[in-house]
Amino acid sequence: MTTMLGIDLRGRRVLLAGGGSVAGRRAETLLAEGAALHVVAPELGERLTALVEAGAATWRGGAVREEDLDGAWLVHTATGSAATDAAVAAWAATRATFCIVASAAEAGTARMTASARVDDVVLGVVSAGSPDPLRSVAVRDALAEGLRSGEVAVRRRRRGGQGRVVLVGGGPGAVDLLTVRGRKALADADVVVTDRLGATGVLDELPDDVEVIDVGKRLGHHPVPQDGINRILVERALAGQRVVRLKGGDPFVYGRGGEEVLACRAAGIEVEVVPGISSALSVPAAAGIPLTHRGVATSAHIVNGQDALTDATLEALRDPSVTTVFLMGVSPLAERVERMLAEGVPADTPVAIVERGWTPSQRTTRARLDRIVAVGETAGVRSPAIVVVGAVAAERFLEPQRSPQEVAAT
Repeated sequence: MTTMLGIDLRGRRVLLAGGGSVAGRRAETLLAEGAALHVVAPELGERLTALVEAGAATWRGGAVREEDLDGAWLVHTATGSAATDAAVAAWAATRATFCIVASAAEAGTARMTASARVDDVVLGVVSAGSPDPLRSVAVRDALAEGLRSGEVAVRRRRRGGQGRVVLVGGGPGAVDLLTVRGRKALADADVVVTDRLGATGVLDELPDDVEVIDVGKRLGHHPVPQDGINRILVERALAGQRVVRLKGGDPFVYGRGGEEVLACRAAGIEVEVVPGISSALSVPAAAGIPLTHRGVATSAHIVNGQDALTDATLEALRDPSVTTVFLMGVSPLAERVERMLAEGVPADTPVAIVERGWTPSQRTTRARLDRIVAVGETAGVRSPAIVVVGAVAAERFLEPQRSPQEVAAT
């Protein structure tokens, strides 16, 4: 049976017998671990020559002898001669020194691992029975990718010092649109402070001991005010916890992420922002609506639908080359449309309302500006929804990403 050990080679003498390509590759691995490497070989290949000339390793020319093992903590033999490698292994055994035999791993008392460093963890995979290096490498790569992506949620259990806060943009709601960096942050979280919208389905994948605090706002109902959210983030980080603030869309697009960053910095808390795919961009795309399209729309204007229409927004709405996107714009839609028409926005301007983007119940309602309120009321349009105003809303340019319903004025 093979036992896995983490061995500290920093500053310790390691003997490498052999000067060929295999020895060269292994030399680089051993040096990366800080070994004081001494090479014995009649001659050196290109890699080892470069390492010796750079002063990274020492070299004695000639055949390996038993006394070369003096003072070595570890021996690695790759001479190209099975008989010589066997002799080195025997010398090492009499000295109770671990030995790696490159030509016959089962003949040695130690084996090189297929290793990878992921943050502050070194992942090593080694064959327990008959050596199978290619399988070890494949297992290593799969596990390392899982750790890097956050799909393997193995967070630190021993924390030291002050915690930190990561603001993660959860995108429009589909878990597979959450970024790799966002999933990785969630995999390392002790506490997740979450909104109602976004990739909340990912919370089901978290370990049971990760605390989830729901601070999601609903129309007319804000159970935890922004000051309260800021206080939760700061208090938990000061207690030494890793805190993820999971937000719908992107933290810096009407997500009050800037306020949360400022609160953390004022308290001396380390804070990171992981961007998300904003619903202003992704939800129209899910309905097949490009915000810009050559010959149709050359720019996009993004607006908080809860705010009053500004002169800049009205100017954009009157410009046929601009697409205007309203976030959180369903409840004030009738009032906003009345103002648009009064301010000279053409009555036949196309409008599309995309509800529950990127979910199985996604639905798009389309009509011209002067009819969208009546059509929306008949269809029973509800939040969450994105309102797209402009020429690109007239028709489906692309096949939708899901199988949404489509409502259009007759």
